[in-house]
Amino acid sequence: MNASSQGMTDRFAEFVENFSFEQLPAPVISQAKEVLYDGLGCLLAATSPQFDIGEVLRRFVRETGGTPESQIFGTALRTNCVTAALVNGALGYYCDIESHHPGAIMHAIAVVGPAALAVGERQRSSGRDVLAAIVLGIDVACRVSYALSGPALYARGFHPTCVAGTFGSLAAGSHLLGLKGRSLRHAFGLAGTEASGLLAWVSDPTEHSRPFNMGLASRHGVFAAHLASCGFGGPPAIFEGKYPLGQAFTGQWNEAALFDGLGEKFKIMELYFKLYACCAFIHPALDGFLDIGKSEGLRPDDIHHITLRFPKSGYKVIDNNALRSHCAQYVLALAAHKGRVEFYDILNDQRSDPSIRSLSERITVIGDEEVDRTYPDLYRSIIVVETKGGTRHTRDVTYPKGSPENPLSHADLKDKFSTLTREVLTPQQGEEIAQTISQIEELEEISTLIRLLRRGSDME
Repeated sequence: MNASSQGMTDRFAEFVENFSFEQLPAPVISQAKEVLYDGLGCLLAATSPQFDIGEVLRRFVRETGGTPESQIFGTALRTNCVTAALVNGALGYYCDIESHHPGAIMHAIAVVGPAALAVGERQRSSGRDVLAAIVLGIDVACRVSYALSGPALYARGFHPTCVAGTFGSLAAGSHLLGLKGRSLRHAFGLAGTEASGLLAWVSDPTEHSRPFNMGLASRHGVFAAHLASCGFGGPPAIFEGKYPLGQAFTGQWNEAALFDGLGEKFKIMELYFKLYACCAFIHPALDGFLDIGKSEGLRPDDIHHITLRFPKSGYKVIDNNALRSHCAQYVLALAAHKGRVEFYDILNDQRSDPSIRSLSERITVIGDEEVDRTYPDLYRSIIVVETKGGTRHTRDVTYPKGSPENPLSHADLKDKFSTLTREVLTPQQGEEIAQTISQIEELEEISTLIRLLRRGSDME
């Protein structure tokens, strides 16, 4: 940190306080609608009775109460906007199939979407203001992650989405609360003081503490914005000074990453949509592996060994991780036998099937220096499948399906939404949600959309 860093918080806060829907180009608006639609499908899927997290969180809401100003999606429960952001944020990441930003290692919509909707409902905000808050929050979350360095956060055991995502929800909430000047600077400071989130969840088989991190980020930002709006003070320059954010979390800070293309290059345009309910690091390998199986007509019994070469700086996250959602050996073996990866099979260990267990034991993950050169912006993966007959099949995948370079169509996203929500929505309800989001900028109040999300379940 040096003298040239002075004024960063002020400059960044000015961007947040001057942000408006009117400055968004048409492609950004279109992308924001798709990201919100996809994110809500992933969130509503988590409210299915087959998953235990919904009942746990509903009990928490019932026992803690709160002013009924914001909806808990997929239920009839309402509570204060801070708690709603916490619960909906946790649900938004639970199934691990929502969009993400690879370079920032950021699951932004799971954090920012619930924050913007919770505050927007409380403030009776318009659809255009909520959509602008989502674009803004995603931009801020990704830029702060880049400034801190996502890999450096990982190396110290911090979850980038939780630490940097707190500033995304703070920005979204502040935009909708209309924070300006000193109040906004104090809100940034309070968000920095609250920022947290450990990778310790990798040893939690309940899969509760993993999405809890996103709930925390969503909650912390909303809490900081709301508290500052009441007049509470905080450190006014959290990005600089004697004890700046970067020094605390990673020991580094990239000011250029914070401001590069600010207001012109929107990070929401760089998000990847996910097709598989597992860690995004595994997705390029899954695409390559499933393509080999389809094009070569391979069956699981034909496979002798699989080798996955992943960037050296990140391979330990997916190499024989005890958490199945982040275990390449388990996910690839599962995909070989089922042709897909759904969260039910992540929660319920399918290695009770001897054939899946056997194949998972014949999969090797290697940290590769060559593919590490473009990490974390790209999760380039080289997968080699060796058959029992001695044939080797290789795929080198840089851009998985759902990336901007290999995009999904709107029809693909609708199919994904329908599949994810089949247990909690009727087709008619799903269509109503899709139609409402497609015209969200015309909504006088975001509550028009919120009411549809309430109908996902009759659970109290």
